[in-house]
Amino acid sequence: MKLAFSTLGVPGLPLPEVLRLATAHGYHGVELRTHPEEPVHPGLGPDERADVAAEFKAAGIELLGLAGYARVAAPGADGPVIEEIRRLVDLAHDLGAGFVRVFPGADPEQSRQAADAIAARRLGTAAEYAADMGVRILLETHDSHRTAADAIRVLGLVGHRHVGSLWDVMHTWLGGEQPSESYAALAPYLGYVQVKDIASADDTTPLPLGTGVLPLAECVEVLSRHGWDGWLCWEYEKRWYEAVAPLAGLLDAGRDHLSRLLNESA
Repeated sequence: MKLAFSTLGVPGLPLPEVLRLATAHGYHGVELRTHPEEPVHPGLGPDERADVAAEFKAAGIELLGLAGYARVAAPGADGPVIEEIRRLVDLAHDLGAGFVRVFPGADPEQSRQAADAIAARRLGTAAEYAADMGVRILLETHDSHRTAADAIRVLGLVGHRHVGSLWDVMHTWLGGEQPSESYAALAPYLGYVQVKDIASADDTTPLPLGTGVLPLAECVEVLSRHGWDGWLCWEYEKRWYEAVAPLAGLLDAGRDHLSRLLNESA
């Protein structure tokens, strides 16, 4: 498996500094949080996009994916949501990223069946465009669809190879699933895995990997046992928890912890 980190952990950091962190601390790739407050977002012009792609290539770091914020199950018209996904897909294509992340984002007042149908319809429409662009759309286990069982209700309705899953191990755990259950459900759709650590179900403040309660060893073990060889991406949510320690000082220990888990599960 290859290791990456998300720029959610280094909010606003210029791209050259992000790439220096990745190379200095032995990470193979980076997931870019794609938001207007970040250096890379869909508003970039063609020259800026070419520069970003060239910087990744020169650094020898892979751009794993773009973490967007489209909410595919949210109430309202389909058009704006589909357009938001298409803009993300365009950006991913231009930068050379293989994946774009979307959220479920259903409203609590929606019925489960209605939310699933809305999400599947929008993802199915966007999938054809993504296929043409060579990009895969990943529905993250998050918010209204935090478990793998939730996610596959939507993914099964879509039934398109350019729509898959992003396994956020915190959300499936908070939803009461064991890693073996989550993997079994998501395996046919799995794009990559987001790892992190927290103190408890009641305190999701980010911690250094291996110092909290999330079942990271079990996750890595089940992935290894099934021969999965994709990406583990550390999503350290410093953007939302500004008082936590800077990610830069944790990257070596995080890499070492994941490498140890990989060696132990081999």
